[in-house]
Amino acid sequence: MNEETLTIREMCEAFEVTPRALRFYEAKELLFPQRLGQKRLYTRRDRTRLKLILRGKRFGFSLEQIRQLLDMYDFEETRGSQLTEVFDAARERLAELKRQRAELDQTITELSDQIGLIESHIASRSQSAA
Repeated sequence: MNEETLTIREMCEAFEVTPRALRFYEAKELLFPQRLGQKRLYTRRDRTRLKLILRGKRFGFSLEQIRQLLDMYDFEETRGSQLTEVFDAARERLAELKRQRAELDQTITELSDQIGLIESHIASRSQSAA
């Protein structure tokens, strides 16, 4: 490795991803490593893009959304629209996550209540049998 490029192995270690994942992102035109024969060399730009890809995935964005946002980032004149797109997509995703959390909180409460009822029923049956 030099300071400018990383090999596929070094990228995998640095970002805790598999070589298959990196090749997949390359096939989806999210990453563009330099090629030296069969060897892939990842630049600082590729590392930044991979960080953004992984963050976007963690936030629940589709790969297509991530690709479009990354593509806009490459064009200086669209940087303002790119920020607006990111902002809008992030707000929508945050709202969706909050809805999911509310549903999950409700489900947890209901399940806890059911467990409590079952536990009470088991305890009363045990006392009746004794």
